[in-house]
Amino acid sequence: MSGAPNRVFIARLAGIAVFDPAGDQIGRARDVVVALAPDDRPPRVLGLTVEVSPRRTVFLPITRVTTIEADAIIFDGRLNVRRFQQRASETLVLAEMLDRTVRLRESGDPVSVVDVAMEPTRTRDWLLAKVAVRRATSRGLRRRGETSVVDWGAVEGFATVEHGQGAAGLIATFENMKPADLASFVHDLPEKRRTEVAVALDDERLADVLEELPEDDQIEILGKLEVDRAADVLESMDPDDAADLLGELPTDQRERLLTRMEPHEAAPVRRLLTYADNSAGGLMTTDPVVVAPDATVAEALAMIRNPDLNPALAAQVYVCRPPTATPTGRYLGTVHFQRLLREPPPALVSGIVDTELDPLRPTMSLEAVATSLATYNLVAGAVVDETGHLLGAVTIDDVLDHLLPEDWRETVMEAADGSADPEEEALRAGGEG
Repeated sequence: MSGAPNRVFIARLAGIAVFDPAGDQIGRARDVVVALAPDDRPPRVLGLTVEVSPRRTVFLPITRVTTIEADAIIFDGRLNVRRFQQRASETLVLAEMLDRTVRLRESGDPVSVVDVAMEPTRTRDWLLAKVAVRRATSRGLRRRGETSVVDWGAVEGFATVEHGQGAAGLIATFENMKPADLASFVHDLPEKRRTEVAVALDDERLADVLEELPEDDQIEILGKLEVDRAADVLESMDPDDAADLLGELPTDQRERLLTRMEPHEAAPVRRLLTYADNSAGGLMTTDPVVVAPDATVAEALAMIRNPDLNPALAAQVYVCRPPTATPTGRYLGTVHFQRLLREPPPALVSGIVDTELDPLRPTMSLEAVATSLATYNLVAGAVVDETGHLLGAVTIDDVLDHLLPEDWRETVMEAADGSADPEEEALRAGGEG
């Protein structure tokens, strides 16, 4: 393999761009697939899992990788686009080995796996040769938490089933991954590991991931959390996403979770649950950007600069008389961000508000909402009740989410186009021997 270093620590490969020979990026590396040997021999590396568009994980045989660099992996251009399906004989290094508790053969001391390194052989195979471990307890002059690199044969315990495996190292490896990409990675994990990762994620991050997962995964993960933790995560989700998830649960479980949520967090979710799923009320978020008529252009722009704000919600502000929390005071109209950019910062939003667009009504059907947004080239629209109070806003992403088949997220993740690859099958079959 040209351009290959003598040793590659696998955690450093996570997220690295994968290129074909022409220099076109085809995806990003997610993990390394190995076959554990029946004895103490170092496992053989079979290949990489690579995430390609749209959110599909495929298998790239190690024999097709030509170069591994610090910021890029290059392969020979041959790639089967069938979705990767892990076999019983295969182990994913990052997903299943990181954070494991193993033992040093010589002393019997328990250590936690921080990273694993692979090295090439004379026959152009790659083997797992080194393990970076952190000691859980002090021993002699060694400090607590000291990290060291040992030979593969110096540790034991990878082949045993571990209960209560940590996930801090795995999460740190994918710290900068976007929620949709992390959701795809979590979806591919074995159920046990998926639960461990979910438990280890903080509330905000887990909420973001849940919003991108198929419904079955959402329900499974939520059911594995302590009730109070599940309520905290629901509070961190967008109210409309939390309502969609709660709406799929049995009534007693839904009410138990709503009761554990903070009253001010549960109130908008309860309101959303009163509307039909495919109505404007069921589609809307209750957290649009709302300003009072005496707010300045500068103040409105500052609010939509919030990096945590959904881009569709940041495309406009809604002008309402106080109170500005939904359901608001009287709705006056909308100001689009392009208009804000054209006005002097001290100007008042009340002087530039668009009052000509008819707002959406909460009982409007999904088709009527989609037609309205398409007609006026909007990415979001205000939902206003019959008394003129702003209830929320429907964004184009929520409309698309409901126009697509119910299982579209799972379909994207489970797509399996392409026929069997003889070279890949031979390589992976050899790993089963």
